[in-house]
Amino acid sequence: MNLPNKLTMLRVILIPFFVVFMLADLFGAADSWIALGIFIVASLTDLLDGKIARKYNLVTNFGKLMDPLADKLLVSSALICLTAMDRLAAWITIVIISREFIISGLRQIAADNGIVIAASYWGKYKTTFQMIMICLMIVNLEQISILTTIVMWAAVALTIISCVDYMVKNRKVFLEDK
Repeated sequence: MNLPNKLTMLRVILIPFFVVFMLADLFGAADSWIALGIFIVASLTDLLDGKIARKYNLVTNFGKLMDPLADKLLVSSALICLTAMDRLAAWITIVIISREFIISGLRQIAADNGIVIAASYWGKYKTTFQMIMICLMIVNLEQISILTTIVMWAAVALTIISCVDYMVKNRKVFLEDK
């Protein structure tokens, strides 16, 4: 197993620890900070594994499958925890997770037709704002509540925009027959 795949697996392994520190009361207020640290480390592994895989030509089928899956598991786990903690409205969690299912389905249909759908800038902005939103909501400081709200709305808007962008740009995928 190469380094990028090990980083992807580390991200998956960190998810249960992240969830425990989000939802269990082990160390009081420190739990949120520990969860934040775990989330940041897990998020950074996503950034690193892709850069290393591309730079050193270490792209594998395992990585192509597990990297996006690990990302979705991490973000979905965070959103579900934040919803359970009443820090995030359920409808926002549903919108964000639904977008991930829609785009994953679109990519699968495209792959079945020999088409590769690359990540768009809208998708990258969406991911960045979602990660920042999650970090701000984990910390949950009253002093930055307005910033947290602004970032949350930006993340929701970018989630919807990126979904529409992928669907419009790749509408031919729905018209293709094998």
